[in-house]
Amino acid sequence: MKNEMFVEFASVSENESFARVTVASFVAQLDPTMDELTEIKTVVSEAVTNAIIHGYNNEPGHHVSISCMLHGGEVELTIKDNGIGIGDVDEARQPLYTSKPELERSGMGFTIIENFMDVLEIISSPETGTTVHMTKQLSKKTVSK
Repeated sequence: MKNEMFVEFASVSENESFARVTVASFVAQLDPTMDELTEIKTVVSEAVTNAIIHGYNNEPGHHVSISCMLHGGEVELTIKDNGIGIGDVDEARQPLYTSKPELERSGMGFTIIENFMDVLEIISSPETGTTVHMTKQLSKKTVSK
């Protein structure tokens, strides 16, 4: 069975928690483990925060979109902004890299996403925005009686 949802919201930091809860509620129908659900909520938080802080420079008046598709036991997530984009995606993927050191950012967002998801694809270029596409195969839980 395939199921899909799409949501778009204003690029304000208050909406990061909305995004986490929305995706978690949608994914819950697959009955993920608590660890899997926590990992998915974390990657949504990281990608949405990156879009707001780095993509839009914390400027309101823009939008972040999320699509989530469920098929089989797989979660496919796409988080997109139309912000300033990333000049060097390979550099941005490096642990501890941040384009905003003055904000005391840890530079671990993409590293965390990569560790929690099975596949991470980042499509970006200057002035065109960034699309973060991720997939995760959920484990098959064994039910004991």
